[in-house]
Amino acid sequence: MENGIIDLLVRIKNGYMNRRDSIESPYSSFREAMLNKLKELGYISGFAVEGEIIKKITIDLVYREREPALTDVVVVSKPGKRIYIPYRKLKPVLNNYGYAILSTPKGIKTNKEAVREKLGGELLFNIW
Repeated sequence: MENGIIDLLVRIKNGYMNRRDSIESPYSSFREAMLNKLKELGYISGFAVEGEIIKKITIDLVYREREPALTDVVVVSKPGKRIYIPYRKLKPVLNNYGYAILSTPKGIKTNKEAVREKLGGELLFNIW
């Protein structure tokens, strides 16, 4: 069984490591929601959904002063062990330099948004 989020994160990280301008990934609505959040946070510059029957996503990577916008990703929740966390136990990532991404009942949220809205959920990954 494939975990779409881990696959997407690995594709993005490998794209940055190989200094690519864009990468491709299979389409799913959850991946699209995740990419909207990464675009909002500035880790990608944009993405486009292509295809009618078999859809794919083309993701445009962004570099700041020739350095990748994304430094590292740590996957927390895995298919064999899901990690759920209440908003009270959310902590800053790298002294507020990075973000923890959660899947909440109200969509994909960062740790800061989840605390502000008092939402808990599945802790997907930490990114910086």
